Amino acid sequence: MNSYFLPLLAVVIGVVIALLTKKQKSIYTKLLLSFSGAFLLALTLFDLLPEVYHHIDAKLTGLYIMCGILLQIILEFFSKGAEHGHLHVHKDDTDFPWLLFISLCIHSFLEGFPIHQHNDMVYGVLIHKIPIAILVTTFLLQSNYSKLQIVSFLILFATMTPLGTFISNHSTFMATYVDVINAIVIGIFLHISTTILFESSEGHKFNLSKLVAICLGILIAYFI
Repeated sequence: MNSYFLPLLAVVIGVVIALLTKKQKSIYTKLLLSFSGAFLLALTLFDLLPEVYHHIDAKLTGLYIMCGILLQIILEFFSKGAEHGHLHVHKDDTDFPWLLFISLCIHSFLEGFPIHQHNDMVYGVLIHKIPIAILVTTFLLQSNYSKLQIVSFLILFATMTPLGTFISNHSTFMATYVDVINAIVIGIFLHISTTILFESSEGHKFNLSKLVAICLGILIAYFI
């Protein structure tokens, strides 16, 4: 049940935090983003990567992971990097951001596939989605889109990950390809998490708080 509930909860938490912070980005959101990047990367390396290599030929696994990295680069061309915290408001733009919406939904749908019952990856997705939901909600609240558009965007965004999990667990057709899709998702996770971790701090200064958040993310993921 947690496999479906926790990703939904992550978006709800993100929306509530965005509303409480009054549409302003905070240093805590950036630290949470750093923590989530480290946590997701560590879980991918500790749990998901060894499992996929166990089921698929090593060279093919590497190929699928590279396909996942390339797919995420393509998605970010349309989402402008929303998956790792890059969203910029254009207040004069009243057209609904369909490309952003579709790319985020594809990303969210695919990240639901590695989640199975009692699988620790659900916690990685949970922590990853909270800061993204905060930033997406903040972006929507600062825009000129209608309340119906904003609510519809957030509801569909929230349901895509559980939908991916449901299909991966119950579709006999997708069961044949679940390991391949998981390898592709590894590539997506690797690209997103490393982008978060390796982006320069403001002014290229050493940021102790960010380092602590990253170390905590890795440590917690190791002991889960």
